[in-house]
Amino acid sequence: MRYAFIGLGNLGGNLAASLAGAGFDLTVFDRDPAQRARLEGAGARWAASAADAAAGADAVLTCLPSPAVSEAVLDQILPAMRKGADWIEMSTLGRPDILRLAERVTQAGMGVLECPVTGGVHLAARGEITVLVGGEADLFARHRPAMEAMGNRIFHMGPIGSAALIKVITNMLAFIHLVADGEALMLAKRGGLDLSTAWQAIAASSGNSFVHETEGQLILNGSYDIAFTMDLALKDLGFAMEFGRAFGVPLDLAGLTTQTFVRGRSAYGGDAQSTQIVKLLEDALGTDLRAPGYPARLT
Repeated sequence: MRYAFIGLGNLGGNLAASLAGAGFDLTVFDRDPAQRARLEGAGARWAASAADAAAGADAVLTCLPSPAVSEAVLDQILPAMRKGADWIEMSTLGRPDILRLAERVTQAGMGVLECPVTGGVHLAARGEITVLVGGEADLFARHRPAMEAMGNRIFHMGPIGSAALIKVITNMLAFIHLVADGEALMLAKRGGLDLSTAWQAIAASSGNSFVHETEGQLILNGSYDIAFTMDLALKDLGFAMEFGRAFGVPLDLAGLTTQTFVRGRSAYGGDAQSTQIVKLLEDALGTDLRAPGYPARLT
């Protein structure tokens, strides 16, 4: 099975490296050559363009920052892909986007899987990220070995569009938890508690969350470096609000969290770390949430 991987950012670069490191026949491309040495060292081939990477591949994986970029790359690779090849989209797209793009691919005589991932860049670097799959069962079975090289928990959610929904749900919860964790840590700090002991107590309590265990450490360090931006957070929250309107679900907490992230982007810029949303509260109260012994990045 010959794979191509296009989109080697914070997340995609780690996913592609896991594939190459597992011995898959892999060709890669990104407009930024920063990942070239790493991936060639792992055994991948560097292509001259997205179309060159796709030519001759049995499946093309893409991991890109927005639906618009996914569509632009699909415009480049679709004419180069051979009949019977598969497109595996690992970006986070809205359900209408993946349904529309998947229709283009199937009409061209190719298969489609949507495989967004969740868990964070640090888990992708360890090959331990969670993979959420939407698409036909036979296509999922065909490419499951590649999924297992990139992640250690694989969920087939159903037909195309199913993975887009669950990925947005998981991200919506993560952003809500992030804002809540900042408020909880601030209560602890202003209430006179030792922040490190408070973090540990929360982690051992019914109030614990994955976000508290991971991003909470980056808040206490002060780096906020989760390798995920305010713009990306607002993209995903926008998808969540669209689902809420489509399915008639009032997303009160998601709506408030979206407004908070709009303020965060206005204060710190769209390229700021999403974890810096907690800095809004720190700045408003003139109180930082630092504690010694916590990492600047997750490993």
